[in-house]
Amino acid sequence: MDEDWLSRRVRSAEASVPGGFDLTACVTERIHLLGGVQSYGTLLAVDAATGLVDTAAENTGALLGREASGLVGRPVTEVLDAADWAEAVESAVEGDSVAVAFPVTAGAEPVRSSFDLSVHRRDGLVMLEFEPREPGDTLRFAGFYQGVRRALRRLRSATTVLDCCRAAAREVRALTGYDRVVAYRFDGVDGPGEVVAEDLAEGREPWLGLWFPATDIPPQARRLYEENWIRVIADVDDPTARLLPPLRPATGEPLDLSGAALRTVSEFHLEYLRNIGVRSSMSVSLLREGRLWGLIACHGDAPTRLAPEVRSACELFGVAFSMQLAAIEERERADALERSGRDAAAVAELLDADVDGSLLRHETELRRLVDADGVLLVRGGRASGAGLAVPAELAAALGRYAARLRSGEVWATDRLGELLADDGVNVSLTADGPAGELLADDGVDAPLTADGPAGVLMLPLSPDGDYLAWLRAERPLPRAWAADPARPVLVGPRGERLTPRGSGAVLRSMLRGRSLPWSTRDEAAALEMGRLFTRLVLRHADELTALNDELRMTNLDLDSFAHVAAHDLKEPLRGIANAVTFTLEDAADGLDATSVRRLETMRRLAGRMDDLLNSLLHYARMGRAGLVRTDVSLDEILDRALEVAGPRLAEEGVAVLRPAPLPRVSADPFRVYEILLNLLVNAAKYAADRPDRTVEIAMEDAVPPGADTPVPAVVVRDNGIGIAAELHEEVFDLFRRLHAPQEHGGGTGVGLAVVKRIVERHEGRLWLRSAPGEGAAFYFTLGEEGSAD
Repeated sequence: MDEDWLSRRVRSAEASVPGGFDLTACVTERIHLLGGVQSYGTLLAVDAATGLVDTAAENTGALLGREASGLVGRPVTEVLDAADWAEAVESAVEGDSVAVAFPVTAGAEPVRSSFDLSVHRRDGLVMLEFEPREPGDTLRFAGFYQGVRRALRRLRSATTVLDCCRAAAREVRALTGYDRVVAYRFDGVDGPGEVVAEDLAEGREPWLGLWFPATDIPPQARRLYEENWIRVIADVDDPTARLLPPLRPATGEPLDLSGAALRTVSEFHLEYLRNIGVRSSMSVSLLREGRLWGLIACHGDAPTRLAPEVRSACELFGVAFSMQLAAIEERERADALERSGRDAAAVAELLDADVDGSLLRHETELRRLVDADGVLLVRGGRASGAGLAVPAELAAALGRYAARLRSGEVWATDRLGELLADDGVNVSLTADGPAGELLADDGVDAPLTADGPAGVLMLPLSPDGDYLAWLRAERPLPRAWAADPARPVLVGPRGERLTPRGSGAVLRSMLRGRSLPWSTRDEAAALEMGRLFTRLVLRHADELTALNDELRMTNLDLDSFAHVAAHDLKEPLRGIANAVTFTLEDAADGLDATSVRRLETMRRLAGRMDDLLNSLLHYARMGRAGLVRTDVSLDEILDRALEVAGPRLAEEGVAVLRPAPLPRVSADPFRVYEILLNLLVNAAKYAADRPDRTVEIAMEDAVPPGADTPVPAVVVRDNGIGIAAELHEEVFDLFRRLHAPQEHGGGTGVGLAVVKRIVERHEGRLWLRSAPGEGAAFYFTLGEEGSAD
C-alpha cells in the first residue's frame, strides 16, 4: 500500500470535516483482531494437540450450556462429542484456513442442541464455530442442490465478463433472497469500484454505473477478501459476543479471526451499512490471478442468517465466477495473440536494418497496431518518435523505469501521472489536465503537458534502458459517484458519519489525466512486435558480424561437400548406366518384355540422376569460383545469351522485345550470361497458350520488397503462365520444380537457384512479380559496383 497515496486521501477527507475526522483509524483498523464474534453463534479455539479450549466466546453459556470462563483450559469434549472432535481435527487440514462444515449435536447436559459446526485451523488452533441449526433446515435444503447446479450452469454459459457479472447478480439473489445484489469491479488494486451489474427487489433505487470511493473498502479489508471468499453479516445491530480471554497469553494479541465466518464487524463498516439502510449483508470475493478483482455485494432490509449450505454455495459460485473470468480472459488472450501476431508480422515486414529511419517511415502502421497516438523508440541514447511529443527528460525518465523491467516483458499504464507520483515524482494534476513536472533523479524538469502522453505501453529492449513505447493522449472520462471521493465523511445529526451512498446523492465528475486503457490485444501485439523487432532489426552489430562469418564458413563447407559428393557419385552412377546398357545389348533376345522395360527405366533414371549431379556440381562451382568483375555491356551479354536461347524461343513462338539499349555494368560477364540464359530459357519453357507470346529485357526503376524507394534493375518479363504468390520464394530453391519432370520441357529445378546464387555473389537483389495467367517479371541488381552507367 502506498503510504503517500493513503495520506493524501486521509488529508482530503479530514479537510472537509470541521474539527477533523480521523479516517486513518478506518484505513488502518485491524479488522481481523476485533476480539468478538456475531452473537447468533459462538466460537471455541481449541489446541489441536491437547484438545484444551484456548479461547471462548462469552455467549457459550447461552448456546452450549457452559460459561466461557468455565470452558477455557478445559477439554473441548465437555461440550462436543469425542467423535465430532476427532472429525473436526481431521477436517481442519494443517495450513488450510478454509472452513469445513458439518452438523453436530453439542452442549453440556442438559443443554444439547443441533448446530452447524464450521472448523478451520489458525496458528496451531482448531477454530470451532457453532451456529444453531433450525429443525426444518434439512428439509429446506433438500432441493437446494438443483438451484446451485442451475446457477453454475448459467454462469458457465456466460461468454463475456459483463455476462458473468449479470448472471452472478441474478443467481446469487435467487439463492440467498437478499433485496439487492450487485457485481462490483475495482479500478486497479487500490482503486475505487464500479457497479457493473445488479439485481434488485422492487422499489430499490438502482446503483448500476455508480462509482464508490476506494476508502469504502480499505486495504486490510481487501486483503481479507483475498483470503476468504465470503463474508456474512447477519445483523448490523447485533451485540458482539466478546472473546475470553481478550488477549491470548501466548501472543499478547487478540485471537486472529481472519478465517472465521462469525468474525465481528468493524464499527466503521456497520456505520456504512446503516447509512445506506442495510440490516444484513454478504460479500463474495471475485479474484483474478489471486488478487481481488471485484465483489458480489448483497444487502438485505432485514436481519438474515445464511446457513453453511448457502454460504458454501455462494462461495462455490465465487470460485466458479473467478474461474470463468480466467477462462474468458484466457480465450480473449489467445484470440488476441492470434490476431496480433498477424498484425505485428505485417508491420515488422515493413522495417529494415535502418531502425530509426524505417520506424519514422512506417510510424502510422506501427501506431495503428495498438491504436496509439504516438510511438517512441529509445536506443543507444537516441530517441526517435512520431505523433505525441515527448520531452527528452521524460523519455530519459521512462528509460530508467524500463531498465527495471525484464527484457521481453510488456508493461502498460493508462495513468502516467499517477505512476510517476507513486514512483517518487512530483506531478500536479490540474483541472486542465496533466500540467505537473517530473522531478527526475538528476534534477531535470520533464513537463507533462496537456497534449502530451497520459498512457504508455512499453516494451524494454535491453537492460540499459532501451525501449519501444506506444503513447496515448489524455481521454477525459465521465464518472457518476455514489459519494464525493474527496469527502467520504460529513457531520450529520448523529455526529461524524460516512457520507450517504446511492443514486440520490450522485456526484458527476470528469476523470482527468488518463488515457484509454490498454487491452489484452494491445499488450499481445506489443509482445509480438517486440519479438519480431528484436529478431529482425535490433541484432547487435558484432553479433551480426559473427553470424555472417559463421554463415560464410558454413557455405564454404557446404559448397565443398556438394562438389565432392556430386563428383564422387558420378562414377558409380556411370557404372550402373553402362551395366544396364551392356545387359540390354548382350541379352536383349533372352529377356522378356517386363525385364526390358525395367532396365530401360533404370537407364532413364540413371540419366536423370546424372543430370541432377551435373546441376549440383555447377551450383557448387558458383560458390567456389571467384567473381571477375569487368566493365561490360549488358547488350553484348544478352546477344550471346540469345545465340543459345534464341532457337528455343523461336521454336515456342516467343518474340524477343528490347525496347531500349541496356547500359554497361561492372560485373562478371560469364555469370551475368548465365542469369540471362536461364531466364530466357524459362520464358520459352513456360510460355502461355496464346498467339502473342513475348519476352522483354529492359532496364527499369523498380521498388524491391520491403523498400520504399526504387532502384535501377534489369527485368526479364514474359507473358507466360505465371507463378502463384505463395510460390515466389520457393521457385529459387535448389531442385524445386513447380511442375512434373516431364512437363514444360523437363529440367532439374536448378536454373533459378543458380540465378539467385550469382546475384547474391554480386551482392545484388533478386525478386519476382507474378500471378497465374499474367506472366512473370524477374528483377535483379548487381550490387553497388554493378550500378548502370
